[in-house]
Amino acid sequence: MKIQEIIVVEGKHDSDRLHQYFDCDTIETGGLSLDEGKLEMIKQAQEKRGVIIFTDPDTPGEKIRMKINQYIPGCKNAYVKAKDAKTKRKVGIEHASREVLEESLTHLFTYRTDLENTLAYEEFLDLGLNGAPNSAEVREALGERLLIGRPNAKTLYKRLNMLQMTKAEVEALLEEII
Repeated sequence: MKIQEIIVVEGKHDSDRLHQYFDCDTIETGGLSLDEGKLEMIKQAQEKRGVIIFTDPDTPGEKIRMKINQYIPGCKNAYVKAKDAKTKRKVGIEHASREVLEESLTHLFTYRTDLENTLAYEEFLDLGLNGAPNSAEVREALGERLLIGRPNAKTLYKRLNMLQMTKAEVEALLEEII
């Protein structure tokens, strides 16, 4: 499978895993040590060929993803579920199977940060996505359904707005999964 865009990963083992299964080019962030020089390299890649951000499903991976998306608008994003990319002690892209990686790379999306919010925070709370006894489970199920990882409340609110989802659209999804 040939991938046109350049895939941004955290480290060499992630690159090695992707090269094992795909004809692709990667840029490694070096983990949280992502500096302005590397961000500029990713920006050039986005301008020339497009970029897919494919970081690990953990807190450092989410921080890296958000930093890149904020610095470089228009990047595509791929997510892998933590349960599909882990060993007994580690979690990361390098531990995912070919099938999981292929699935993740076929469900790409781009966050929109240049538009007005479509979901007010009060609506977010009305949907039970924060402050309710089962909010964490509902957020996790919604994140899985949308293939956007396992976000906390603040991150989910931000991602729903970046995806331009309305309260009615989220309600419909919640009815399907709950």
